[in-house]
Amino acid sequence: MPRFAANLTMMFNEVPFLDRFEAAAKAGFTAVEFLFPYDHPAEEVGKRLKAAGLTQALFNLPPGDWAAGEKGFAALPDRFADLQRSLKTALPYAAATGVKRVHLMAGIADRSDARAVAAFRKSVAYAAEFFAPHGLDVVIEPINPRNVPGYFLNDFIFARDLINELGLANLKLQFDIYHCQIIHGDVTMRLREMMPVIGHIQIASIPSRNEPDGEELNYPFLFGELDRLGYGGFVGCEYNPRGKTTDGLAWFKPYAGVKP
Repeated sequence: MPRFAANLTMMFNEVPFLDRFEAAAKAGFTAVEFLFPYDHPAEEVGKRLKAAGLTQALFNLPPGDWAAGEKGFAALPDRFADLQRSLKTALPYAAATGVKRVHLMAGIADRSDARAVAAFRKSVAYAAEFFAPHGLDVVIEPINPRNVPGYFLNDFIFARDLINELGLANLKLQFDIYHCQIIHGDVTMRLREMMPVIGHIQIASIPSRNEPDGEELNYPFLFGELDRLGYGGFVGCEYNPRGKTTDGLAWFKPYAGVKP
């Protein structure tokens, strides 16, 4: 049975961020993820996580100036020093939460630009090697161009091939089913093909990015498929609730309380 992690950036927005840990636990989640914790002290984030009895499934490395439209800088040739600093910034949060995987964002760049491709390859390898002694996996996530126009990593095949090429044990694919359906379709076959390199999965309805309870995909079938494939990682609920978060959790009731 899948182990679901509530995404606290998108869910439980009825309360302030630090209060969402308790809200997620009360709703039956045993794990959480979020985009960025860096507006809050690492110790306080860890404290709230532990007080709620939750496991931290994932968070993103610093993306640069998010408000100005930056979405990471791993593929930006002139931002390698910023990338190096960002990895150090994340370490206290990893220690405080006990997280085992972090997401490295590629940034806005042209994948036909050889310099961007070389920069991304260098950054991904560096990040994986940096975090390996700390027991952390690095995941990279293809993101569809409808939601983030111009995002460098917008192809699951490219991501899979890079992971296989680099051959680093702690480098994995973040397989967001929502993004995969928009970019490629044929989600089940791609899950079967890419499962050996998958380190984290995320879900949302398509096309609305709401609760995974309808629209294009049959999520109960996909959840069963993850069990059939032997997936033992987390499934992050990276969706926008249609209304109050708890009012949209009927889909989650059969899975509530599943322990990490």
